[in-house]
Amino acid sequence: MTDLSHATISERKITFGIIAGEASGDILGAGLIRSLRQRYPQARFVGIGGEEMVAEGFHSLVPMERLSVMGLVEVLGRIRELFSIRARLLDYFFATPPDVVIGIDSPDFTLAIERRCREAGILSVHYVSPSVWAWRQKRIFKIAKSVNLMLTLFPFEARFYEEHQVPVAFVGHPLADRIPMAPDTLKMRESLGIDADAPVLAVLPGSRAGEVERLGTLFLEASRWIQDRRPDLQLVIPCVNRDREKQVRDLVDALEVKLPVTIVRGRSRDVMAASDVVLLASGTATLEAMLLKKPMVVGYRLSGFSYALLSKLVKVPHVALPNLLAKRQLVPELLQDDATAESLGAAVLERLENKEERARLNEAFTELHHSLKQGADEKAAQAISDLIEQGAH
Repeated sequence: MTDLSHATISERKITFGIIAGEASGDILGAGLIRSLRQRYPQARFVGIGGEEMVAEGFHSLVPMERLSVMGLVEVLGRIRELFSIRARLLDYFFATPPDVVIGIDSPDFTLAIERRCREAGILSVHYVSPSVWAWRQKRIFKIAKSVNLMLTLFPFEARFYEEHQVPVAFVGHPLADRIPMAPDTLKMRESLGIDADAPVLAVLPGSRAGEVERLGTLFLEASRWIQDRRPDLQLVIPCVNRDREKQVRDLVDALEVKLPVTIVRGRSRDVMAASDVVLLASGTATLEAMLLKKPMVVGYRLSGFSYALLSKLVKVPHVALPNLLAKRQLVPELLQDDATAESLGAAVLERLENKEERARLNEAFTELHHSLKQGADEKAAQAISDLIEQGAH
């Protein structure tokens, strides 16, 4: 339940212009709308959003799916349409100015709109920081000109903006609010039809075709290396959709030695909750595994050229979010040439069998979970409300 004990409820007919470009932003936007509406019952919400936001009374000028473009080729193929949508949105905001414009993630699309709106005297907010703290740090100057306020999900992001004198509020991560402190592993195993007593390894080679192509066989070979030493191990792979499921099944079938594996469509969080250890690619899944208090091993490979380029650009010592949050290596990161079937397998086996290490990780992950469990929807709404009431430009 939302705590509004410190919030002022206003009858002002505030208009919020919100732009969300993908499913994760739609979920954030819906939670934000709920919290803002409790402060401003007469508020109007308009812009671009998905089904979750529309269900909260949001008016979407364009179907959000038109913005959900992944990959350079796809973007180039749709660049004219994307520019047209941006122009239409700006025309609308300039003709009927909202009190504040809020871009949710999708920085390549939303930041340009925020900047134009701010230049026109409309307050602008960006929710979910780009990875400017990790690479292409000079983007901070463009961001500083684009926003009156940055809302970050992680505390280390907020520190970066503070160092560059960009107004910022750390609001915590919505997943930390939604995922319980102590997940029910046995209940999840029962719901997935997984043996309650056997050791379980969840394998997540990524959600995109390219990631699965690069990492799928490697992760399967690492799993076979472990099963050679622990024949009782149950291997479960969640796949984000039908295409990834077919891709993974083809990779399993192509192995020289048959590998017993359970493949589940969707339900990646449930699969991780049911597991003892997680082998996964870097990304948001590492945060989910941490919040679920699961020991994990992170493996990742890029093309040689991409890795050489990124190695020069990236300014942080870790890639996994638990390590970035802890400012030390809590979970192993095996990247590029270090990511072999044997090294990944040995690291997973160590976490499977070392109960003391698992207990230490559980303690560290619980502490990090508490640090992110801030009531993100409520804190974001409070920060935006403060900005509006101050009338800062």
